[in-house]
Amino acid sequence: MEKSRRTFIRQASIAGAGVMLAKTGLSAKSYKRIIGANDRVRVGVVGFSDRHKSSHMPCFMNHYKELNFEVVAVSDIWNRRREEGAAAWSKKMDNTVKAYRNNEEMYGAKSVDAVFMSTADFQHARHCAEAVRAGCDVYCEKPFAETMEDARFALKAVKETGKIVQIGSQRRSGANYHAADEFIKSGQFGPITMVELTWNVNQPGRWRRPDVVPLLKESDTDWKRWLMNRPYEAFDPRKYLEFRLFWPYSSGLPGQWMSHQIDTVHWFSGLKHPRSVTANGGIYMWKDGRRNWDTISAAFDYGPANDPASGFQVTFASRMHNGDDDPSELYYSNGGELNLVTNKVTAKGGLTEKMAKAMGMKANLLPEISLKNTEKVVTSANTGGDALTSNHVRNWMECVRSRKQPNAPVEAGYSHAIALIMTNAAAHTGLKATFDEATQEVMVGGKVFKY
Repeated sequence: MEKSRRTFIRQASIAGAGVMLAKTGLSAKSYKRIIGANDRVRVGVVGFSDRHKSSHMPCFMNHYKELNFEVVAVSDIWNRRREEGAAAWSKKMDNTVKAYRNNEEMYGAKSVDAVFMSTADFQHARHCAEAVRAGCDVYCEKPFAETMEDARFALKAVKETGKIVQIGSQRRSGANYHAADEFIKSGQFGPITMVELTWNVNQPGRWRRPDVVPLLKESDTDWKRWLMNRPYEAFDPRKYLEFRLFWPYSSGLPGQWMSHQIDTVHWFSGLKHPRSVTANGGIYMWKDGRRNWDTISAAFDYGPANDPASGFQVTFASRMHNGDDDPSELYYSNGGELNLVTNKVTAKGGLTEKMAKAMGMKANLLPEISLKNTEKVVTSANTGGDALTSNHVRNWMECVRSRKQPNAPVEAGYSHAIALIMTNAAAHTGLKATFDEATQEVMVGGKVFKY
């Protein structure tokens, strides 16, 4: 009887689909993917990484029962991580979670509706494209891409399939960041004239895996599959497990940290990417065989492409030594400062009424206000189930059901990827990097930048 009732409801829903499509504007292809209120969303894990284990897992556990989600599969090409992941999730779900040797096996089994993706930085875009083509919604860790070829490839796949993709830029799920965005867009702040971004930590072991590196044997994984579309290099467990230290598998500081902060610039300003970037730095402290710098400074010119006389500058500076673990995001207008460390807007540094009067102009005097803030940015390597990420995971889960765009849609990832790749281009060539709108390529010295 219950089965007949469910069948009737499902048939009635299908019969009414035409009306719903007309009201929502969804295509028939997109409508097929709407999950019913009582249907459990089956989730797969692409890469049982430290990030997934320490952050995605506790955040998912905060919401999965209420939203009726369940992890059912783990795909990892390293047998050790694969078995650990399946065992850990089986215990959490109190059910058997299947382990797959690779994504092709998992998607071929038609066993998942959505996936968490936290593989190596250079793999995100390709893995994202693979997932949406297999019919899955995606929570994709940042950076979205480290090359424009990969960024375009993934963006095209997401747009063509209509899948829900949340980029792991969790600031977009923070109350203070939403308050800052609203205040700037209200016009009260005045035009942005400068943004200063810093991210300094003193964490000697950050991105190192000395305890795990000796455990990885080439025979226990699929090195060629791991390399994907990067040039072939002989197997190296350090590059596999400590990829954030080695170009071209990661850009390190820009990809890991700058991508978070530059994303807020795009969000608040409405601009999609810089007009130009210069960068410099080096390995000044940690002489441990890494390729990626432990210190970097980059300068960005932002503004409309058709109006070079207007715009503002952004600076990003980061070091992995002598740091206070307190990322700073300071927005300036001629009226004052918006500080995302203190979460206050003040008239600090702004043009005073006396100064304005002397110049025969009107001062934009900013009131001192506090931005709503219920979440703190966590900068440790293991953020745990922090409030920002928990909010962000929940937002993704809700959007998988509603089919609304999440807080950090794929376009946000594409934009931060452009800024990131421009920074990489400037850092690796010593030249000013620009962006060609027509070809969607990053340019240096009149040539397309290639890693």
